Amino acid sequence: MENTPMGDDYTRPDPISGAVSTDTGSLLARSEGGAPGVAVIDSDSRRPDATGEESTTGNGKAMAAMGFSQAVDNSEGGLVRSFFPLIGAAFGVAEGMLGVMSSISMFARMIFGPFWAMMADRFGRKRILVLVTGVWGLWTVASGFAPDFTWLLILYAIGVIGTVASEPIINGLLPDLFKQSQRGKAYGTIRGIGTFVGVILGPAVGLFALGDDPNPDAWRYAMWTMGGISVLSGILIAMWVKDPRSNTARDDMMAEAGRFRISDGVKLFKIPTVALMVGMLPLVTSLVLLSFYANFLVAERGISVFQGTLAMAAFSLGAVFSSVMGGRLADLFVRKLGEKGRITLMQLYLVAFAGAVTLATQVPYQGFLPALLFTLMLGMVFSIGFSGCVLPMVSNVVPRQLNATGFAMLFSLVQGGITAVITLGVGFIAAATSSQTMFLWFVVVPYALNALYWFLFYRVYPRDVERQKERTEQVEAGTF
Repeated sequence: MENTPMGDDYTRPDPISGAVSTDTGSLLARSEGGAPGVAVIDSDSRRPDATGEESTTGNGKAMAAMGFSQAVDNSEGGLVRSFFPLIGAAFGVAEGMLGVMSSISMFARMIFGPFWAMMADRFGRKRILVLVTGVWGLWTVASGFAPDFTWLLILYAIGVIGTVASEPIINGLLPDLFKQSQRGKAYGTIRGIGTFVGVILGPAVGLFALGDDPNPDAWRYAMWTMGGISVLSGILIAMWVKDPRSNTARDDMMAEAGRFRISDGVKLFKIPTVALMVGMLPLVTSLVLLSFYANFLVAERGISVFQGTLAMAAFSLGAVFSSVMGGRLADLFVRKLGEKGRITLMQLYLVAFAGAVTLATQVPYQGFLPALLFTLMLGMVFSIGFSGCVLPMVSNVVPRQLNATGFAMLFSLVQGGITAVITLGVGFIAAATSSQTMFLWFVVVPYALNALYWFLFYRVYPRDVERQKERTEQVEAGTF
């Protein structure tokens, strides 16, 4: 699913990997009791300081450090995609290997994201964050010294194991730094910082590949630089971020509320809307597009690697716009059509995105300016359906106590695994045919089919919205 960089209380996957992070503060039940295994917390409580007042000292610097950290980790993932034309030329590998490297990142996020979150709960969130954000950047530095593609693959795989950790840890840290009424602003601020830094960082590192005939070792310089910046982000975390959590009963409940459980996830498939969401996930292939699009611009549209980083920065800016627009359009559709309005908007979005991808990848053109405009157009459509339809719909039907589990089950595990497998395969298809052909059959066609699939939601979704309160009460009673 596409990412929404908005400051809401929904759970949000990464625009590149699809992994999901959770704001545990939005997963509440406000009663005193709860079902076995379900924590019931007061979401608006925060630990007071010694004076009895809520302490926010240093939170501004903490948000800056954490936003910078997320931008660095996301940029490290995009580094390989942007510089793959030079990597492929250096080691004599085809586009199929780009699919392998992209899928490694997705598998790592699916498997190691929960692992690092558990390590953070056990050994301290700040300590683990400094490790995986700062110290782990040395693996990116080491990747720049790879003597052949096999070593690059090994070092890159080790490196991405750490880069997948920051988002779940940071999103688990924020509820302790801000009360619920401030968390939307806090999440929005961090994502705004991350987007702003990322838009600057990508083209800045891309300067190593400036020109029509860039230095063949430009990708190495980029790896060394990005690794060094990652170490810097760890230093900022160590200096500016304070972890207020101590080993208290409230913290145990908070950790319990945000922990993903397979057993709870399986129960959610009894909800028809959730079951239909699983069925549509194989048709959501936008992450396949993102894995290969930068290389496509260089290899088939004739722009330089540096120009490709500028184009992807434009995509990121467009994605911010589409996130905001998606939420507002959804509100308008719901006012006009009721709960079915989100379904209608999603169908319109799916058709629009299929059309945008068709224009961006199937229309023959050459040169930077059309590439920039088409890529900006993609970003301006990219997140409408996710921010305005999918995330709110899942939140509106699952029991409130299991919101985190629902998002993690659908988007971290199910979609993460599906996308990783698809990405692994289509890279070799693109190498055997062309990226243009691959985009047509694995992005445009699935999105068009998905628009038809969404007719199934009209009957079940409004019913599930009406039953959310009942199912929430069932969870509290232990009968769900």
